[in-house]
Amino acid sequence: MPQISVNRLYSDKGESLALDWLAGRSGGERLLTSETVQKLSLALIGFLNFVHPNRVQILGCAEMDYLRNLQPQELSLAIGNLFSTELAAIIITNGETVPQELRDSAERTQTPLFTSPRQSPELMDVLRHYLAQVLAESTVRHGVFMEVQGTGVMITGDSAVGKSELALELITRGHRLIADDVVEFYQVAPDTLEGRCPPVLQDFLEVRGLGVLNIRALFGETAVKLKKNIKLVVHLEKMTEKTMAQDRLRLDASSQQILDVTIPEVRIPVAAGRNIAVLVEVAVRNHILQARGINSTQQFIERHDQLLSQAAEH
Repeated sequence: MPQISVNRLYSDKGESLALDWLAGRSGGERLLTSETVQKLSLALIGFLNFVHPNRVQILGCAEMDYLRNLQPQELSLAIGNLFSTELAAIIITNGETVPQELRDSAERTQTPLFTSPRQSPELMDVLRHYLAQVLAESTVRHGVFMEVQGTGVMITGDSAVGKSELALELITRGHRLIADDVVEFYQVAPDTLEGRCPPVLQDFLEVRGLGVLNIRALFGETAVKLKKNIKLVVHLEKMTEKTMAQDRLRLDASSQQILDVTIPEVRIPVAAGRNIAVLVEVAVRNHILQARGINSTQQFIERHDQLLSQAAEH
């Protein structure tokens, strides 16, 4: 199960959310395993079964007003109940003043306690989006991942089939490199995979005979991109008698399964004299048309059948 520590959450979003770590620093290794961000309203009045562990918990204006209106004994009971559950971290929003008893309980139970001047809805939206990204199911695939005509395209194939050379030609034609050799895919939604490059490989493309190239330095900022949703796999295969005998109309569409998402696949035979970069560009254009309901092969078959019907009538 994907998980991150509270320390990483603070490192990644502490500055942008203006988080102030008030207490419970020793609990920084507590783990977050869910993108859900909860408000603790019901927990304060005793409904502790609504508090789920390993999540960020929020106390906003309404919750803090409730605590301030409690008598000392009731306040102690409410806070005691709250910290009796397995809280990963608490964030008090809207710049609210924090009761000393809340700080003391956070320190005693080693529960990270933060404050932020941000409003609760805004902070919760940012955290949900961030956690959905970092906690997404992931896998690693080998190939070259590019943005071609605005579409995320994964180029796969056997070693030495020409993936990097193809990527370099596509870059010279104005397309963008995301990752070479190792691509990390994250399932950020039920039907969406986001491809990213490991930080150590970012901007680099290895081409036989030229070595490792810094694409950002060679071609500029617009030649690279950090991440992109994958929409198409282009698999390169050497031209053989078997590939030449394949169905030229491609009636049976192929695909690849990455995590729980099915990605359309186009298989392109590689041979001397074939302009693979142009073929990839056209494959992407054709994929975009098919996504809009325009199938060139089907149109050809319908026209062919129509002409045969007319000929039979005469």
